[in-house]
Amino acid sequence: MAAPSLIGKQVPELGPRIRPALPNTQIKPKMGAAESRQDLDLSDTESEEEQPHSESEEDEDYEDVKDHHSPIKTPPKTPSSVDEIEARLKALKLKYQSKNQTLKNPVKLYVYSGANTANSKWVVVDKLCTFSFVKTTSNEEEDHDDDEDLYWFLKVGLKVKAAVDQQLQLKPNADQLRIDFVSNGVYAMKFFSVEDYKRFVEEYEKCLFENTYGFECNDENKGKVFGKDFVAWANPEAADDSMWEDAEDSFSKSPGFKTPVRGNHDLREEFEEAAKGGSIKSLALGALDNSFLVSDSGIQVVKNFSHGIHGKGVYVNFDSAMKGHVESTPRKALLMKAETNMLLMSPMTHGKPHTNGIHQFDIETGKVVTEWKFAKDGTDITMRDVTNDSKGAQMDPSGSTFLGLDDNRLCRWDMRDRHGIVQNLADANTPVLNWTQGHQFSRGTNFQCFATTGDGSIVVGSVDGKIRLYSVSSMRQAKTAFPGLGSPITHVDVTYDGKWILGTSDTYLILICTLFTDKDGKSKTGFAGRMGNRISAPRLLKLNPLDSHRAGVFNKFRGAQFSWVTEDGKQERHLVATVGKFSVIWNFQQVKDGSHECYRNQVGLKSCYCYKVVPKDDSIVDSRFMHEKFAVSDSPEAPLVVATPMKVSSFSISSSRLSYA
Repeated sequence: MAAPSLIGKQVPELGPRIRPALPNTQIKPKMGAAESRQDLDLSDTESEEEQPHSESEEDEDYEDVKDHHSPIKTPPKTPSSVDEIEARLKALKLKYQSKNQTLKNPVKLYVYSGANTANSKWVVVDKLCTFSFVKTTSNEEEDHDDDEDLYWFLKVGLKVKAAVDQQLQLKPNADQLRIDFVSNGVYAMKFFSVEDYKRFVEEYEKCLFENTYGFECNDENKGKVFGKDFVAWANPEAADDSMWEDAEDSFSKSPGFKTPVRGNHDLREEFEEAAKGGSIKSLALGALDNSFLVSDSGIQVVKNFSHGIHGKGVYVNFDSAMKGHVESTPRKALLMKAETNMLLMSPMTHGKPHTNGIHQFDIETGKVVTEWKFAKDGTDITMRDVTNDSKGAQMDPSGSTFLGLDDNRLCRWDMRDRHGIVQNLADANTPVLNWTQGHQFSRGTNFQCFATTGDGSIVVGSVDGKIRLYSVSSMRQAKTAFPGLGSPITHVDVTYDGKWILGTSDTYLILICTLFTDKDGKSKTGFAGRMGNRISAPRLLKLNPLDSHRAGVFNKFRGAQFSWVTEDGKQERHLVATVGKFSVIWNFQQVKDGSHECYRNQVGLKSCYCYKVVPKDDSIVDSRFMHEKFAVSDSPEAPLVVATPMKVSSFSISSSRLSYA
């Protein structure tokens, strides 16, 4: 695949060269709505915030530098010769070298000003300040009691004091000796030497490890956290990425798509549909004729087309059977029985996902058929999530089973009785689902989310960040358990073939390769066998700090998913996630390419910042790709559907320019 011309472009060079402030590139997503993401320049000639300085002559010195490069309001002094100019520059350089040498950890600090306005730009906060890592209490008081927990904070000059954690969204740039981060705004530090830059990154990684796991960062404690089988996770720089490379080869051989993936594709908005019956709460995409928008009071039926989803004018109101819960609006809608039925989960209490039953909704009649109860051995129990038996199970007309998940339970439910007979719901006073397979764990697994592969294998994400893989045949013991990176997994997805897992946390996505070679030299996935120590390091997908800030108040990643494939031999081609007002898209093949420029000179786990953004005016409810059968001849991918509370938009990938930068 030919790489797009803008893929992997590095952040523009920092320096004294005059460059006009770039306007905000966010636009209302009409035709050609997708944006290319690229960090803005830092320029020494930008206006500066007033800051006190210990040496009064410092202001004068910097004004000399600014006068040399900036528009002049008063006539400058003209040197009598080139020699005089060189002498002045040499003296200035020596003076600043001397000042920097007297300061420990010197940096120049910028802040991004103007938010999303046309006048947004980088502004110098402090021309010369220092950074330090300070260990203090979580409430940021340096005077503390001996029994209080200590926490590492980053201090930069007089402006910044922030806890060292993933909320900083810290992005290093070795080529420019630059660090960008978020702390009540977006900041950038410019370092004066390679040594200072490297020292900062090394200290930051150590502080982050200790704040995350509660242990000092050393090889022994890394072994405790990750385990002996996950050496590649503890020391990713020394990891063997051969499995990622093998997977790239298999990707290029993936058959059956109507056109090859090219770098010159763009997103074009095709349809925009207004919500009916209240705000949209969830999105249920169908692989057959229709998709469904679940709102406060009912379900809006829309038609599936090759360029997206479009209204049919059909709206089904929930009847009185849906009014038994404190929060009657369904949190989860699960299609079944060739997409003629839908299972609706409604939380019992506000703020918690758990429920003790589900409503079965017949889409064709527009009626709730029954309310099923969750029970085991005669005792009512709760579930926090449900999903289909496999990736394509919703298209099976005879399907009567589905999977359930609770904090410490993983099971399969059957709507037939124990003898496999469909229950007579008219005669049943309290229909109870049949627990056919599963396990109730005695210790706190803290399950939070799950998903299935094409063959029905199960991946489960947990509050502690662990991701467990279960085979089709057993839910009692995980075949593989990946360690957590310190953040809860709030959503998880897996490819149809089970080779790739995508976990969602608040501040990053984690992409895991499950492939390994067993002792007989055969290639397997972690669902089929114990991976041992043949485990590749994962890769992280992140927003750059500026985009994270622009995404809005609720700028947490939610619901990251692969594009939708339900056929052996096909390979998913994109990843999509929602964060605030942004729908963010990654090129799957590009993320897997270890030689990509985005990964160059990185320390720790490889992090990909090359993506495409579709911005909306309102917070996004969900973003998903339609089933791959809706990809048309001039497109490498099925349409993307983006739902906000009051409307849903469909985007097709056209043949104009699409770059992930």
